[in-house]
Amino acid sequence: MTKIAKGKRPVYLDNSQNDKLLTMVVALAGEVSVLHERLDTIERLLAAKGILSIAEIENYEPDADAVKEREHWRVEYIARVLRVLKEEFRK
Repeated sequence: MTKIAKGKRPVYLDNSQNDKLLTMVVALAGEVSVLHERLDTIERLLAAKGILSIAEIENYEPDADAVKEREHWRVEYIARVLRVLKEEFRK
């Protein structure tokens, strides 16, 4: 269950549009940071165990199922990033 804050969104910058942009950028930065750390961990573990090399990862070609799953994730991800704009259009 997703929690939704009640009340008006606070304005920190010179206008609410800049605040919305900042919210999206911070959300993206958080997502990228977490993904980077997880990917780095996985790649280091795989290389240390001799299971997979960086070259094999870079040359990977996803099959149809992987492409479909990635697209589904991408749609949900973009919805999270653009949530603040979607909320604005609902008003």
